[in-house]
Amino acid sequence: MTKDYLLTKSKYIRGLQCEKALYLEVHNPKLAHFSPETLQKFRDGRTFEKRCKDTFPDGVDISRQLGYQMSRYPLLTAQLLRQEGEVTLFEAGFLYDDVLVLADVVRKHADGRVEIFEIKNSLSVTDTFRNDVAIQHYVVSHSLPAILPADIFQAGLELSHFYLLLRGEGDGLRQEDLLEYALGQSAEVGERVARFKEVAAASEPDILMSDHCDRPYECPFKHYCRRQAAARQAFPADPWR
Repeated sequence: MTKDYLLTKSKYIRGLQCEKALYLEVHNPKLAHFSPETLQKFRDGRTFEKRCKDTFPDGVDISRQLGYQMSRYPLLTAQLLRQEGEVTLFEAGFLYDDVLVLADVVRKHADGRVEIFEIKNSLSVTDTFRNDVAIQHYVVSHSLPAILPADIFQAGLELSHFYLLLRGEGDGLRQEDLLEYALGQSAEVGERVARFKEVAAASEPDILMSDHCDRPYECPFKHYCRRQAAARQAFPADPWR
């Protein structure tokens, strides 16, 4: 099955840091190299995510059913959300504007209200987390009206909360509702999506290494860019051409 999406949440976040990194993640993801420290953060994040998901009883994990068949996530998500009564989904898929996002936890109440929880193994809210929520909200809010007719529920299908679920004091958890922030970012996110699709469809951007390679995260394509920089020094362009 061919992909019916071009961007994902992670590619969008990558593009905010560096459009060249976005291009490489779309076309040459095998060039990525993650440090041992980064891989450990991934493992710690998955452990924290499982702990948070355990607090939601009767959750249906779509990833266990579909694995890496990413193109099928939105259809199964829609089918499960159409069920009557309360439904809780893990890794629910939504597709809009050629962007696929997977939401950590989606909880649909019997009256049609929908709450989304994005899990982050952190004590504080960062700009990257806000951007993460903003792109998810952009896709989910445009997807929901097509999933369920409004007359199924008295209130219709409504995205009522978009929480960041974070570490609290001790072993506790805390949540921050970023729905209002995401609403205010919708137009800008749409413009960025359009720009990033242009980047992905063009040739590899010629962007030199700088401070952005490590902010807010170490770029996994630094090794590739270093090799390019070394080749430029060894074989500089002919100035008379």
